[in-house]
Amino acid sequence: MSKPLSDHDRKKQISVKGLAGVENVADLKKNYNRHLHFTLVKDRNVSTKRDYYFALAHTVRDHLVGRWIRTQQSYYEKDPKKISSGWQVEEADDWLRYGNPWEKARPEYMRPVHFYGRTEHHPDGVKWVDTQVVLALPYDTPVPGYRNNIVNTMRLWSAKAPCEFNLKDFNVGGYIQAVLDRNLAENISRVLYPNDNFFEGKELRLKQEYFVVAATLQDIIRRFKASKFGSRDIVRTDFSTLPDKVAIQLNDTHPALAIPELMRVLIDEEKLPWDKAWDICIKTCAYTNHTVLPEALERWPIDLFQTLLPRHLEIIYEINRRHLERVSSLYPGDMDRLCRMSLIEEGGQKRVNMAHLCIVGSHAVNGVARIHSDILKATVFKDFYEMDPHKFQNKTNGITPRRWLVMCNPGLAEVIAERIGEDFIRDLDQLKKLRDFVNDEAFIRDIAKVKQENKMKFAVHLEEHYKVKINPNSMFDIQVKRIHEYKRQLLNCLHIITFYNRIKKEPNKQWTPRTIMIGGKAAPGYHTAKMIIRLITAIGEVVNNDPVVGDRLKVIFLENYKVTLAEKAIPAADLSEQISTAGTEASGTGNMKFMLNGALTIGTMDGANVEMAEEAGEDNFFIFGMRVEDVDAMDAKGYNASEYYNHMPELKQAIDQIAGGFFSPKQPDLFKDIVNMLMHHDRFKVFADYQDYIKCQEKVSALYKKPKEWTKKVILNIAGSGKFSSDRTISQYAREIWGVEPTLEKLAAPDDLK
Repeated sequence: MSKPLSDHDRKKQISVKGLAGVENVADLKKNYNRHLHFTLVKDRNVSTKRDYYFALAHTVRDHLVGRWIRTQQSYYEKDPKKISSGWQVEEADDWLRYGNPWEKARPEYMRPVHFYGRTEHHPDGVKWVDTQVVLALPYDTPVPGYRNNIVNTMRLWSAKAPCEFNLKDFNVGGYIQAVLDRNLAENISRVLYPNDNFFEGKELRLKQEYFVVAATLQDIIRRFKASKFGSRDIVRTDFSTLPDKVAIQLNDTHPALAIPELMRVLIDEEKLPWDKAWDICIKTCAYTNHTVLPEALERWPIDLFQTLLPRHLEIIYEINRRHLERVSSLYPGDMDRLCRMSLIEEGGQKRVNMAHLCIVGSHAVNGVARIHSDILKATVFKDFYEMDPHKFQNKTNGITPRRWLVMCNPGLAEVIAERIGEDFIRDLDQLKKLRDFVNDEAFIRDIAKVKQENKMKFAVHLEEHYKVKINPNSMFDIQVKRIHEYKRQLLNCLHIITFYNRIKKEPNKQWTPRTIMIGGKAAPGYHTAKMIIRLITAIGEVVNNDPVVGDRLKVIFLENYKVTLAEKAIPAADLSEQISTAGTEASGTGNMKFMLNGALTIGTMDGANVEMAEEAGEDNFFIFGMRVEDVDAMDAKGYNASEYYNHMPELKQAIDQIAGGFFSPKQPDLFKDIVNMLMHHDRFKVFADYQDYIKCQEKVSALYKKPKEWTKKVILNIAGSGKFSSDRTISQYAREIWGVEPTLEKLAAPDDLK
């Protein structure tokens, strides 16, 4: 009997897996040894695993660099977290401690970024003076295309203090202050996602947003001025063609400051008149919205803006004045509409509404799933849609099949390639051809075999890291995503408790065994999310150690969830949990990854789930719960959690167990805040969908007992996942927003140019 192929062997065996497309292995080995000896100054007697990694990284980077340079030349020449005792504990991830072999510092392109100060108005324009300066140092990382010799650039920025210590300051005892000032400047790029529950956190967050925006825009203007683009001038001074050469996509409101910053550069530095600058700004910028939750739409306090970015606040006020003049002319006398559409929120503390700024300053506005885009037009940005309907579009999210199928699930990629060839990796729509094999016994067996192999590998990983014995024949039921109330990990918890109670009540019944995994991270300052994690781990501690339950139910919280863990978990999943309250999830992309890798979905009609169910067929989805219109009706009527609690005995039992300390006997009131929220302040209506969710889970368990029927639905889900390729998404952005026609043209390799 032949030995089963490992994933590594599969990647070598099938030609499509050779993603790097290495032409000469001997040269690669030679370069590897050269880097080990001369770049790292090591030999094999003293080298560590990290040294081997860095030598290989430098070797691969050499392979990329020629294509990287050639790609940039072509653009220039033509138009183009941890868990401790059940709690999440944040630990610093010093990812640059040993350097990063993939990046290249570009100190020659360092740019100053200004903060604070004041403005002076002169006849020849406005000056922003007395500012504090932080230097933005760019680091470039090559991003290779798929077998087309194109290597694009991802440019990141690091904050640096503008000068070394002043010897005079040191001599007069100002050394400590000099150190503190330097640290304060460089903190901007030191902490990702600072806790913005406090003023200091808010200021740092806004500083970060402006820092990357200002540095990037200066870089864009520098390259625009220097690029050929058919211009005969040594330095380009005519900005009218900027929108033809540059597209700025505002990915949510975080880079919204690009709008006032671009206006500042064009007006104050390049001396363009307002109307011309505004026309260029609108044509250059476009806005993608990623959330409908009010608390996630950024609103920055005016006083913070006034202190940190005084010139930008003046520009925003002027944008708002002109915007409201237009609103008044279109809707005379409608003061309520003026208030709703203003960029400045007047109630209580005055704030700048960054989403409104993005809409007003962009030529296109899109959501990231059809239902999400419809909600934006119908409710969230209804006034703006009525005024400028031409701006609003939809661009459903997508995922890359190279990483989320070929790389992470080579066994499945191989089985697919054997049936329909290898072109699906570039054109994921070709997966539709798999529908012809839905009744093919051999294909059904192959798909089931790959899934079981992935589950066995992941079970080994789980047992090694969590010390819990896993039944690889159990259903792997997985929910991995940010921990948030709207994503309703609590609904999953209630199902776990209900299933546990049923097993305890009827221990001799033939239950469908499940290993339920929940993973994700909570924002550092989000107390409820951290309590949800603690509840999950507490439930696991009870369930996993109950001998009556045995291996019929296990509960694992996947700590420190990240891409490398996702690449193990997603190919092993049988069931994907996508259970947010209808109308709250913009799109989701994890749902697409699970679908592509052969998991069935239990989910609400929310986000991209709606389109996924259309593509796979609703009969091949486990759909439950309220629709958006049901949620709206409940909001109008009023949601009363006690009604559900008092009329559903299993729900009442589960809540009472949480409240009474069944899962936290040493601290009986540990979860009182969660119970209080569910009973009295639940915006996301967990109890309203509980009964339908439990019934739907019963259908899941029943189908899992029929492996052939289950696998047929898996095949139809994989076959329907072609729409959700990021290739399709980016092509739509290119054609419909950026005004660029995508091409499959392959660039000549550097060696071919000799």
